[in-house]
Amino acid sequence: MNLQLDGLHRPVIVVGGGQAGLSMSHCLTTAGVGHLVLERERAGHEWRTRRWDSFCLVTPNWQCRLPGFPYAGDDPDGFMVRDEIVAYLESYVKDFDVPLHEGVEATRLRQLPGGGFRLTTSDGELTADHVVLATGPYQVPLTPRLAERLPEHVVQLHSAEYRNPAQPPDGDVLVVGTGQSGCQIAEDLHLAGRRVHLAVGSAPRVARRYRGRDVVAWLDEMGYYARGIDEFADADAVRFRANHYVTGRDGGHDIDLRAFATQGMQLYGRLTSIRNGQLSFADDLRRNLDAADAVSEGIKDSIDAFIAQRGIAAPREERYKPVWEPPDGARALDAEALSAVVWSTGFGRDHRWIDVPVFDGKGYPTHHRGVTSCPGLYFLGLPWQHTWGSGRFCGVAADAEYLTRRITDVGRGGDVRWLSGTPVSTYPADDDWVAPRTVA
Repeated sequence: MNLQLDGLHRPVIVVGGGQAGLSMSHCLTTAGVGHLVLERERAGHEWRTRRWDSFCLVTPNWQCRLPGFPYAGDDPDGFMVRDEIVAYLESYVKDFDVPLHEGVEATRLRQLPGGGFRLTTSDGELTADHVVLATGPYQVPLTPRLAERLPEHVVQLHSAEYRNPAQPPDGDVLVVGTGQSGCQIAEDLHLAGRRVHLAVGSAPRVARRYRGRDVVAWLDEMGYYARGIDEFADADAVRFRANHYVTGRDGGHDIDLRAFATQGMQLYGRLTSIRNGQLSFADDLRRNLDAADAVSEGIKDSIDAFIAQRGIAAPREERYKPVWEPPDGARALDAEALSAVVWSTGFGRDHRWIDVPVFDGKGYPTHHRGVTSCPGLYFLGLPWQHTWGSGRFCGVAADAEYLTRRITDVGRGGDVRWLSGTPVSTYPADDDWVAPRTVA
């Protein structure tokens, strides 16, 4: 859009043009609320530039249901690859004529004394009554400091930079981290014939299919994706839990690290130190593999119980049996044997440009369902913002609709009563507002 931004005022400004920001725009448009969306790069930038060539979703296409735009292709049980995801988001922008301004970076957000906000951007200063921060949680690639101790000949890539198996130079490749990205990148390298070493962490795994259906379909029917964070006794432990590793590649299948080991992949425990050219790993490989398997089998137990309770006709299936057991003791690896390391060690947040006191001691935004203690300031698109589906294509619509109701309620004379981290006496004993403080 060609519009002079400097000096512009809008009732709502949405920062971020990914699936969260676009969903928020759709809901605001439906409610008749004037707004604009700012995106530092292009819509869908994270999917376009921070995903490897063979990347695909781990959730089936039928779960792609942004507000007003459910998946309409001919493969609902398949898994969109990277370019299809980007095309899906680009179509969303076009079909709904989103008031999107690309190439505009937000550099500072401040409260105005009389209410509302001033947003400084690369294209000037704007003001708004409400601001929705839809920039997501995965902003800064994180690499541990011990990476500095690797020899210079070892090429280092973060998972956000990895593209394909031909990218690392010839030789052995170490992948550090077994979340979804780490396991899928290790598989990508392994299937291409690269010799892979994998430092296995504590992330859980899940089966792709069980008893005749994709496990995601079972969990969706069982209500897991709609369960609120405030239903858990320890919301913090749930909110920052690693996602289960599985893949949608080639139609979708399990990722079984033990099976990879039988095929030559070298498995280790967590990477603990690098000294004098030697990489040392914790003696926790067996525990980590066993724990990941236990989570997967526990999910199957829940599915079995659901099937029995509902009397569902579903085929029986044999349970998983480990095909490999790790040797006892910690292992080490000579850095000279490596040509490259792929750090699948996650991302951090960078909220330094937000000059509003809505963060806890570790920099995590304190909120209830995206509503902060600062009237008019909201977050959208965070993992477990309210449900397991919040950070996914399947659940962001409900969160965007909720925030739209909060915004329109304020416009009708309501107020944001809930204050993050304050005593119970400062807000009414109303189930819609009372929630545990979320801290990192």
